[in-house]
Amino acid sequence: LKPAAHALFKKLKDEELELLVQAVESRGAWESSCVWAPRGAKQGLPPQVLLCRLYRWPDLRQPHELKPLCYCAGGPGGCGELAALCCNPHHFSRLAAPGECRRFPPEPHPDPAHPPTPGPWGSAQRSGGRGGCVLSWSTVKEGCWCKLAYWEHRTRVGRLYAVHEASVNVFGELPRGSGFCLGQLPAAHRSRAVRRARGKIGRGLLLSREPGGVWAYNRSEHPIFVSSPTLGPPGARHLTVLKVLPGYSAKVFDYERAGGGGGWRIPGEGPCDPHCVRISFAKGWGPCYSRQFITSCPCWLEVLLNRPR
Repeated sequence: LKPAAHALFKKLKDEELELLVQAVESRGAWESSCVWAPRGAKQGLPPQVLLCRLYRWPDLRQPHELKPLCYCAGGPGGCGELAALCCNPHHFSRLAAPGECRRFPPEPHPDPAHPPTPGPWGSAQRSGGRGGCVLSWSTVKEGCWCKLAYWEHRTRVGRLYAVHEASVNVFGELPRGSGFCLGQLPAAHRSRAVRRARGKIGRGLLLSREPGGVWAYNRSEHPIFVSSPTLGPPGARHLTVLKVLPGYSAKVFDYERAGGGGGWRIPGEGPCDPHCVRISFAKGWGPCYSRQFITSCPCWLEVLLNRPR
């Protein structure tokens, strides 16, 4: 890659090289500007693939393995200059492979050993299952496209966080940027397992509402695990959990595939809002894990989506 990289660097303006250095040195810790490279240059690899291989993923092969992040203006098909495209390696994510999905069959009977536990829900209402809530009508009138609920095991910590912008960072620690900071949420009597899991959240994830659905980009250094009604095949009667590795992104909710007003039953946990995404930090759940349900995960996030009109 060295000769190709040097050839590309010679074509970049000084200010573009400075932006590239800042992005690489920060390792994506904060949102950086686009780095514009001329289109149509005769070289073996497209500029964005070349720099992503050089600085992030040595095994990367093709442009279709990459997805521009929502704040990138010059990715393929983006609204950047026609004569240039963005090659900032931290403006791209890799697409999570379908093989990372695990599908779990539903349990034939409800779990009588763990009845629903009451709790303060604020503007949300109880869905009837363990550790879950649905949006109230007041949320629709507020104009936000989703609200976020942070959980530690079966206990919700803090208030619901309303999201009005097209994207939001959810993080434990972030040098620069804004969003839903989980590190600032107080809670008494945290277990050692919760404290360990919170220490792995780090830069967390980026949630973005894009045409057709909602995407999650894993900004942390540990995997995240995602389940939603639209991750599995149409009409499936089982739960699908997707493992999203660091630096990867996945379409975690598809509006076109979403059901109507009916409920979504989670195996062993009861009904849930069909417009709900659940994300666990660092810890997976299901038959292959010691944690059977997401309510057994130390730190997890519930994304309560407002139904598009």
